[in-house]
Amino acid sequence: MSKKQRATGFGGLGIAPGLLAAIARLKFTEPTPIQRSSIPVGLEGKDLIAIAQTGTGKTLAFGIPVLQRLAQLKGRALVLLPTRELAEQVSDSLQAVGKTLGLGMAVVIGGVPEGPQKRALKKNPRVIIATPGRLVDLMERREVNLSDVRILVLDEADRMLDMGFAPQLNKIIRVLPEERQTMLFSATLPSEILTLARKNMTLPINIEMAPSGTAAENIIQEVFFIEKPAKSRLLEAMLAQYQGPVLVFSRTKHGARKIARILRREGFAAAEIHSDRTQGQRRDALEGFKSGKYRILVATDIAARGIDVVGIELVVNYDLPNNTQDYVHRIGRTARAGMAGRAISFATLDQRKDIKDIERLIKTGLSIKQVPPLPPRRVPSPGPPKPRRRPRPEKKPSGAGSKNRPKRPGRPPRRKSTGRKRGG
Repeated sequence: MSKKQRATGFGGLGIAPGLLAAIARLKFTEPTPIQRSSIPVGLEGKDLIAIAQTGTGKTLAFGIPVLQRLAQLKGRALVLLPTRELAEQVSDSLQAVGKTLGLGMAVVIGGVPEGPQKRALKKNPRVIIATPGRLVDLMERREVNLSDVRILVLDEADRMLDMGFAPQLNKIIRVLPEERQTMLFSATLPSEILTLARKNMTLPINIEMAPSGTAAENIIQEVFFIEKPAKSRLLEAMLAQYQGPVLVFSRTKHGARKIARILRREGFAAAEIHSDRTQGQRRDALEGFKSGKYRILVATDIAARGIDVVGIELVVNYDLPNNTQDYVHRIGRTARAGMAGRAISFATLDQRKDIKDIERLIKTGLSIKQVPPLPPRRVPSPGPPKPRRRPRPEKKPSGAGSKNRPKRPGRPPRRKSTGRKRGG
């Protein structure tokens, strides 16, 4: 490797040769800004608060220090994330880079059977990648021991707090050794993150690659003001205009189901991902979206941080998010790895204030577009006629006609027993 390559590539960051070879095999040639700033700090064992937009390579920014330090230390690392999908993706990334180190990893997430996870934990993996809820469940039943954790990573920390995981995070951190390295990665920096850092970190190094809430520069952001009943037809018009992979965000799981059902009825290859889907269904939807089996993925905000797919052409905010900061996380699913992308939001006229709040957060205006001609409203086909039921005969009221009804011959009434035996 030349001196110029060392200066510009991963070679100048203090990474061990074995990991450098693995990075080269994965065809990562140039570190992203967050990787260039975070990796040396992480390798030194210092506490770290890193703020960067989604899609900027945060997994390797903490993953490389975790893997290299574990190869030199006793103990293990714990990586906490908000969603199952994100946990599985982080696991895939770390295994791809560190498989030659033989450290062993366990993924502990909800929505899947506990048995395989318990068996993986009994093998004493050096890296545990977990969502807070399932990990606390196993802790309370003494299925996992965290007394030897030397490195703690909180990835997507702001999202974990948004999802109400603060009590679980506090339970987990209380049982960890005080002498440890803590690395916190987040897309935004709300006051709750600062409080968490002050309580649980020692003189952390602060790295902020972009102001909190900043969206990537290479995303074209547009908004259409439209009546709610016409949203599905506007979505159909957008899908005709943009032919690549599309991610559609709904505010509710009921809405996601409905949108996906409409798209499939119109002949689009669409899948859905939300909290009512099993982990197997969610995995199939995400893998199918990555492979091209599904062109469209309809998701709720629970999946906004868990979808790491390069090449998404368009993100559609079918519904505006409840939390303004989630807008940044949603549109961060496009324009990943330096690529260009587009984000389109549908808003009703009474949501002008919500649009202003988003513009204030991202510190730029959204381009208001004129609604294009919409496809005609489709009337659902009535379907095959239902088979006619034969009418049931009317029931006569009880007692009706009983006087004139002839009595059927029957057995003579039984004599009441006197309690005596015959012949007695």
